[in-house]
Amino acid sequence: MDFEAIKKAAQAYGPDMTRFLRDMIAIPSESCEEEGVAKRIEQEMKKLGYDKVEIDGLGNVIGWMGEGEKIIAIDSHIDTVGIGNIKNWTDDPYKGWENDTQIYGRGGSDQEGGLASAVYGAKIMKDLGLIPAGYRIMVVGSVQEEDCDGMCWQYIANKDFASLEEAQRKIEFVISTEPTDGGIYRGHRGRMEIRVDVKGVSCHGSAPERGDNAIYKMADILQDVRALNENPADDSVEIKGLVKMLDPKYNPEHYEDARFLGRGTCTTSQIFYTSPSRCAVADSCAISIDRRMTAGETYQSCLKEIEDLPAVKKYGDDVKVSMYWYDRPAWTGEVYKTEAFFPTWINKETAPHVQALVDAYHGLFGTERIWADDLAKKTRVGRPLCDKWTFSTNCVSIQGRYGIPCVGFGPGAESQAHAPNEVTWKQDLVTCAALYAAAIPLYKPADKEETATSFRQELTGNDIQ
Repeated sequence: MDFEAIKKAAQAYGPDMTRFLRDMIAIPSESCEEEGVAKRIEQEMKKLGYDKVEIDGLGNVIGWMGEGEKIIAIDSHIDTVGIGNIKNWTDDPYKGWENDTQIYGRGGSDQEGGLASAVYGAKIMKDLGLIPAGYRIMVVGSVQEEDCDGMCWQYIANKDFASLEEAQRKIEFVISTEPTDGGIYRGHRGRMEIRVDVKGVSCHGSAPERGDNAIYKMADILQDVRALNENPADDSVEIKGLVKMLDPKYNPEHYEDARFLGRGTCTTSQIFYTSPSRCAVADSCAISIDRRMTAGETYQSCLKEIEDLPAVKKYGDDVKVSMYWYDRPAWTGEVYKTEAFFPTWINKETAPHVQALVDAYHGLFGTERIWADDLAKKTRVGRPLCDKWTFSTNCVSIQGRYGIPCVGFGPGAESQAHAPNEVTWKQDLVTCAALYAAAIPLYKPADKEETATSFRQELTGNDIQ
C-alpha cells in the first residue's frame, strides 16, 4: 500500500474538509433539529461523486461508495448539544473562527468533524482505487445520538435493511468517528437512565407536620446515591461504592475488563417535584440518575442497587425505581421508541477490524499518538495508542446490542465535547481521513474468530428492536 499517496491525498483535501466542517458548524443542529445539516451533508456527498446518497425515514443521511455485497460503515452523529450559557463562550459558537491549527465552534469535536473526515476518507478511497472488491463503503451521518445514543442505528439495522439479520450478515464492521484524541478505541462503558419517584402528601406550608414532604424523603435518597458513587468498597461503610467492580472479590469474571474500561459511576442529573403552590408541602419528587456501567454490571444489578439503598427501603412503597424510555420524534416526524439502556462492550485488541486500524496507523504515522498543537499534545503524549472512550457512543447499539463489530478513531478530543469554546484540529481531519482510507483495504476477514468481542453486556429482554 502506498501510504505516502494516501497522506498526500488527505492533505490536499484538508482545506475542503475545513470549509465543509465550518459550514456544518454554522447550521445549528441539536437533536431532532438536524434537517439543515443533513441536507448540507447530502449536498457535499453528491458533489464528491458518491454512488448513492439517501436520507432515511428517521433523518439519517447515508452515502454509498462501491458496489459489493459486504458493507464497511463509517458512522458520525450529526446532532450536537446546545450551547448552554452563551456568556461562557468567547465567540459565536455557530460562526467561530479558525487559525493555523484549530477550528472553533459547537460540534467541531463532538462530532461533525468526524463526519467531514469520513466523507472525504471515502472519496480518497474512490480516487485511489482502495475500495476492496466485494465491498461497499457506507458513510452515515446519524441523528439523535445526543438524545439517545444508538437509537439511530437501531432504526438503520431494522428499517433500512430488509431485516436485522440481513444487517448483521452484510455489515462487516463499523468505524465510529467520535473524538478519540489521536487514539484507536476498542470499547467503552455502557449506561442507563434511571428514574426514582417518591410520593408525599401535601398540606398548607404553615403547618408542614400535617403533610408528608416528598422532597425531604428524596433528600435522604440523594445522599445514598452520592454515597454509592463515592464510597469505598470495604466494610467501613454500609453502602459499598461502585468501585467494588474493579475487585475480583465482587466481580470475579470481569474485573480485568472493568479495570480496562474504568469503574461504573452514578450521578443525579435532574430533579422534579409537584406541589399545589409555593406555600404548600411537596406531594411528589423525582430524580433522574445517569448510571455508567462497567463490565460485569447488568441492568438488573443497577436497578437493584438503587432499590437496596437504605433510604429507598426506609420509604418502602412510597418509592418507585424504573428505567426511562425514549420516544421523541425525529426531525422527519418519525418516532422510534426504545429503552434508555445502552450496553457495555469491549473488543479484543487482536480482532481483525481493530488490527486493520492499528496496522494503518503504524504505516501512516508510526506507533505514538500525534498532535497538532500544544493543547492537543497535553492530552495525547504518553497514552496508549489503543484505548477506550470515557463517554458513550452509537456503538452501544451497533455492537453492544447487535454484535456488529465496532472500532473508534475520530478527530477532536473528548474533553471538548459539550464544553463551551469547543475546538477541533485541522490536522486531525486530515489524519482521520487518511486512516479511514488506509485501514479498510488492510482489513483481513479471514482472520476473524468466532467473536471479536471481549465483553458484551446482556440485554434486558424487553420486546424492542
